Amino acid sequence: MIQLGVNIDHVATIRQARRTYEPDPVWAAVEAHLGGADGITVHLREDRRHIQDEDVRRLAELSHIKLNLEMAATDEMVGVARSIRPDVAMLVPEGRQEITTEGGLDVAGQRGRLSDVVARLADGGMLVSAFIDAEPAQVEAAHACAFSICEIHTGPYAHAFFSHGRDDALPPVAAELEKIKTAGRLVRDAGMRFNAGHAVNYYNVQPLAAVPGVRELHIGHSIVARAVYVGLREAVSEMKRLMREAVRSHAAGEST
Repeated sequence: MIQLGVNIDHVATIRQARRTYEPDPVWAAVEAHLGGADGITVHLREDRRHIQDEDVRRLAELSHIKLNLEMAATDEMVGVARSIRPDVAMLVPEGRQEITTEGGLDVAGQRGRLSDVVARLADGGMLVSAFIDAEPAQVEAAHACAFSICEIHTGPYAHAFFSHGRDDALPPVAAELEKIKTAGRLVRDAGMRFNAGHAVNYYNVQPLAAVPGVRELHIGHSIVARAVYVGLREAVSEMKRLMREAVRSHAAGEST
């Protein structure tokens, strides 16, 4: 069954706006779990703009579902991950001026260095994931570097969906979705776990959830935004329901 990892970075963004103690990301993780989340994702950035080191430590200690730590492939972050030991360490590109992650990690251009980083993280007891664009060369490089998981960047699909009629049957949207399907198939053929995420929301999630073999979708901003109106537990529950409906509908279609 497809799983949902909920990114709670922007709960911390609200807290950091006042440099206070609330809302607490750990409390948010509990609410997400009660809403049906299978995992929690946080991004510990170099500039610590939202999630803080202590948040990650407390989540690793207190969460009852898996913790996925997004991080840059730096010596500092490898040290933090090896100290805290989240369940999954996901390597992402990081730019100090970017609002959110822009594009996938260039694994193909950094094989030597990333192979070393992956080995150090794996030696620390973590599964190691690469956030990559839906490109065969990046999947091949991730396999060569011994990543266990590839999370395929779904931003281009989400942009096409929003810009071209909000309909996955339209050619520009279908083309981006096909790239994700192809990359996912290559990931699985290489023996790695196929996850996906970025810019996924309540309107574009179902075509992604129906992609064959996708293990997890990681979704954050849209869930936290919905939670402003309905609460985090309900927002997570709504997303999980949409994902499961898409999987069931796809399976029923294949069986007819």
